Amino acid sequence: MSDIIQLLPDSVANQIAAGEVVQRPASAVKELIENAIDAGAHRIKLIVREAGKALIQVIDDGSGMSLTDARLCFERHATSKIRKAEDLFAIRTMGFRGEAMASIAAISQVELKTRREADELGTIIQIEGSKVIDQYPESLSTGTSIAVKNLFYNIPARRNFLKSNSVEMRHIVDEFQRVALAHPEIFFSLHSDGNEIFHLTAGTLKHRIVHLFGNNYNQRLVPVEEETTIINVSGFVGKPEFAKKTRGEQFFFVNKRFVKDPYLHHAIMNAYEEILPADSYPLYVLFIEIDPSKIDINVHPTKTEIKYEDEKAIYAILRSAVKRSLGRYNIAPSLDFNQETSFTNFITQKPLDEIQMPTISFNPNFNPFESDYSTAASRSNSYAVGLEKKTGIPQNWDTLYQITEQESAKQLPLLPFDKDQADDKNILTSESRKQFFQVHNRYIVSQIHSGFLLIDQQAAHERILFEQYKEQLDQNKGSSQQSLFPQTVELSVGDFELMTDLLPELHTLGFQLRPFGKTTYIVDGIPADLGNNVNEAKIIEQLLEDFKNNKSELKLNKRENLARSLAKSAALKSGTALDNESMADLIDKLFACESPNISVHGKPTLITYTLQELMERFDKMQ
Repeated sequence: MSDIIQLLPDSVANQIAAGEVVQRPASAVKELIENAIDAGAHRIKLIVREAGKALIQVIDDGSGMSLTDARLCFERHATSKIRKAEDLFAIRTMGFRGEAMASIAAISQVELKTRREADELGTIIQIEGSKVIDQYPESLSTGTSIAVKNLFYNIPARRNFLKSNSVEMRHIVDEFQRVALAHPEIFFSLHSDGNEIFHLTAGTLKHRIVHLFGNNYNQRLVPVEEETTIINVSGFVGKPEFAKKTRGEQFFFVNKRFVKDPYLHHAIMNAYEEILPADSYPLYVLFIEIDPSKIDINVHPTKTEIKYEDEKAIYAILRSAVKRSLGRYNIAPSLDFNQETSFTNFITQKPLDEIQMPTISFNPNFNPFESDYSTAASRSNSYAVGLEKKTGIPQNWDTLYQITEQESAKQLPLLPFDKDQADDKNILTSESRKQFFQVHNRYIVSQIHSGFLLIDQQAAHERILFEQYKEQLDQNKGSSQQSLFPQTVELSVGDFELMTDLLPELHTLGFQLRPFGKTTYIVDGIPADLGNNVNEAKIIEQLLEDFKNNKSELKLNKRENLARSLAKSAALKSGTALDNESMADLIDKLFACESPNISVHGKPTLITYTLQELMERFDKMQ
């Protein structure tokens, strides 16, 4: 029997390795930019076409490569970062495994242009599927340019599993932002399909955060700085009032390498305990400097996972550093009494000649023991007239309570109907005698024959709007209300790409939007049922946040997700006062829904209380 175990050809082995290293265009972007950083570049330019499917090009002004290095860099496990096994415990470069270039060359068409400063001519190498097609010298500028064309051209199954251009572009932006945040001292630019998306000049970390996420982030940042014998922590955290419902603005860097670590994330959330809104995630960009021998980064080819020698100590230091910064800047209570403001600071010191005696008006004829109201009123009538002239208080102020009491009596809900007067159906539909009562501007009480309904007004309105928007999306019809003055909405690059992907469905719902610049949309109209007194920018921002949150947690399809997100953004909020007519209209629309009893979140919209239940509860109290 012949032997059955054989060595795989290099081309096949490289394609298998590429499945871990290059999962999508964003993976190739990460590897190429990190190589440029390791080469000592001060300026890095990223160019993509069709979200990286057609072209990914990284141009840098780094050290460049010799002819031999240019050929060798595409071989598996060829690297300039380490020489022996001990070097794995002292890694300070981004790459070191020697897999990225070989993997990329195995699944794409690559053109490499490189020249060292000491060389007169540079080198151009063209590779397809790990095979060198051409190689020749050329006059080039110092540095390296790598163009990756037609990614996954020889693996059609992998290419077919790529998402839409907008989704893949968001992943590229995410990787670009992570690398740019880790190196604010380097100039970065990102060009997509001929448009410059980012132009990031070298500067401080705070400037880099503002340039990436928007000018409004300048007021949201709280600096963090802590030095210990184990680790050094630096960076910024966000103020709790600006926390978002979705993840995406949380960045950990260990020795300037982006990592994902749920354990350390828990330390940050613990520091925000009791000051963070429920189900919210704060912004943080935190850098941990640690001895490379105390960590292991050789866990996964993507190098986003790290194992620590003393994980518990790092957790405690990180939590303490964030909590102290929040307290130092009066975001959370501080135990550092040196930072507290003295009470004497609140006392305004003035010269004696500027201090004025307070003037107090009073009625010298008022007698609290006077039994005859008319006598007391006649004595103080002249004073009351003068008081009205001075303060604007009407003379009949004492009757205001009586008027309010009479009006309140008119608006009180009717007592429970007698069983012989009407049945449940008549009670729900008879507006002439039906009164509703609002509890804490949050719940609506509606009487029925057997007892009463307690309705959650926000959950009920969300259910109504969800079914309405879903019908509009299914039938491709929705009414729009033109804005008198078009508003502009400034978005992050990721949200701008998401908005572009959702634009056809948003137009169907009644939004009239058009792009303006790189990250801005102009709102010319909104759905008619949103009303007049709405903040277009806030509605759209909340809509996108809810959409991303639903997508990550519920895995809904686009249309249902969008209908649910818009319903949540546009629904009546708890605390909104409603008149009787509005409450009646809300209840009528709720019971016209296909599923009136269940909210879009799977919770009940209403609870029924019967008279029998009420009587039993009173009986138990005896």
